[in-house]
Amino acid sequence: MPQLPAPDYPAEVRARLEADAAQLVGRYPDRRSALLPLLHLVQAEEGYVTRTGIRFCAELLGLTTAEVTAVSTFYTMYRRKQGGDYQVGVCTNTLCAVLGGDAIFGALQQHLGVGNGETTGDGKVTLEHIECNAACDFAPVVMVNWEFFDNQTVESAKKLVDDLRAGRTVEPTRGAPLCTYRETERILAGFPDERPGAVEASGGAGPATLAGLRLAKGEGAPRVGPPRPAPPAQTSEEGEG
Repeated sequence: MPQLPAPDYPAEVRARLEADAAQLVGRYPDRRSALLPLLHLVQAEEGYVTRTGIRFCAELLGLTTAEVTAVSTFYTMYRRKQGGDYQVGVCTNTLCAVLGGDAIFGALQQHLGVGNGETTGDGKVTLEHIECNAACDFAPVVMVNWEFFDNQTVESAKKLVDDLRAGRTVEPTRGAPLCTYRETERILAGFPDERPGAVEASGGAGPATLAGLRLAKGEGAPRVGPPRPAPPAQTSEEGEG
């Protein structure tokens, strides 16, 4: 059984978190509505939602630790144990799976030597399968700290995790430049991304996503797949039929 009550943060850490939390809580007319961003805040501090983080949120919002625990264990974006600097999520839902997602996930498990939800020994990569990355038109899709890596293959996914572990620069297919898991969590808590050019680089939906909208507006949608082969030339005999 865990020690009760949970230990508190060191005084200087708690003071810093309280100052950040005051900004978040002040955005809501009801204090308890700030629970989700506060959970991201404490996760940014320690890499996952610890018992100390749960105690902090409960005391700040006037909730019980049971209420905070119920929320933190309901949403999969909140970790229950320490993970890596880069959370690599492979979509294994229907479309991604049949287009290669299952093969990618299996290959990465073998390549990294970890199972679902496990972290490499160097603490760099946590691998998990995700039910849907909401990017079916770019399947199969891998996400790293919630940034998109579209149209992946087994080999490109292996290179991706190798680059992450080696500290090489990795550029998402779409979205802002990659940052560590804890840095991502602070942004998700509601604090601005202060990296130069990061917000401008976020961009929007890709051509495949917008194809239906263009068609609905009567515009020609660009092709996003491989070019179709030209039809065979008609012979004179066929033309006389």
